[in-house]
Amino acid sequence: MIDTQRALWMRRLWTALIGLVGTVVFWWLSMPLPFLLGPLAACLITALMGAQLKGVPTNWLNAVRTILGVAAGSSVSPSLMEQLPQTLASASLVPVFLAISLLIGYPFFRRVAGFDKPTAYFATVPGGFAEMILLGSEKGGDVRALSLVHATRILTLVSLLPFLISFYVDVNLSAAPGVPFTDIPLMDIAILTGCAYFGYIGAKRIGLFGATILGPMILSAAASLLGLIENRPPTEALILAQFVIGMSVGAHYVGVTRDELRRVVSASAGYALMLALLTVLFGEIIYLMGINDLLHGILAFAPGGQPEMVMLAILTGADITFVIFHHVLRLVLVMGLTPVLARWFA
Repeated sequence: MIDTQRALWMRRLWTALIGLVGTVVFWWLSMPLPFLLGPLAACLITALMGAQLKGVPTNWLNAVRTILGVAAGSSVSPSLMEQLPQTLASASLVPVFLAISLLIGYPFFRRVAGFDKPTAYFATVPGGFAEMILLGSEKGGDVRALSLVHATRILTLVSLLPFLISFYVDVNLSAAPGVPFTDIPLMDIAILTGCAYFGYIGAKRIGLFGATILGPMILSAAASLLGLIENRPPTEALILAQFVIGMSVGAHYVGVTRDELRRVVSASAGYALMLALLTVLFGEIIYLMGINDLLHGILAFAPGGQPEMVMLAILTGADITFVIFHHVLRLVLVMGLTPVLARWFA
């Protein structure tokens, strides 16, 4: 038992070292978001080469997600109500985005990837990673294929979006995401930590989906609106969150076979590129309608995973409340409509 645990932690240490090498390389090459994309790329490449990587424990991943939740909530200001009309106007297009995604993706996965109906449906719907795999398995879908599809969707969009944003929008992605730990009052640190812990525990107990982000976000938003805190989590915490998330996404590809790479991963990457084009289209619509700028439109509609999109919103200085509202609505619609739609498609 001790030898097994030791071997497991050695694999995790090896994964972290590979991620660190990727970070250094991306930093040296002046690539965007080196702490996120560096470990993601390094772990992805080595996993496909056959390295036996091991991602971080689930409780560690949940911990860094609470950091993102607190960062999102602490950015909420009293101007939230003033921005509500434009947020609702933009969010009204989320069902349209989902409908187009389904009409494009379902026949694509049926014909190109050769998926059966349940697998094609749950591969198409851009919902939560774990939720789509769980629901898909209950309906008879291929769990392994669904895992690779959604990992590839997140990986492709997270890797592509920084370059799209740099191309379309003049945003400095190399700026620090916050202020150093030493510059934040200890009282703020204590309150932020309490919001992270108790927000997650409370949200988990009531069964709130996305509890790791939404629970801490709600508590820290309340603390921000009450004037109890004036800071986000420190730069060091946000860098750690980037590193862990990037490493965990890349490590999903351990054990991928050539057939899976050719049939499943390539088709998933193709669908993710379609979603990226659709995201830019809806971003342009939001901009032309005068609702918000292109940056917010892209981040709000990009179905790249809630933690990853919150992270990109933080790093680009976007209005996190606007962005996360769209992603929460998308997940609510997916979870609410799936029991009905699955009868037709799956």
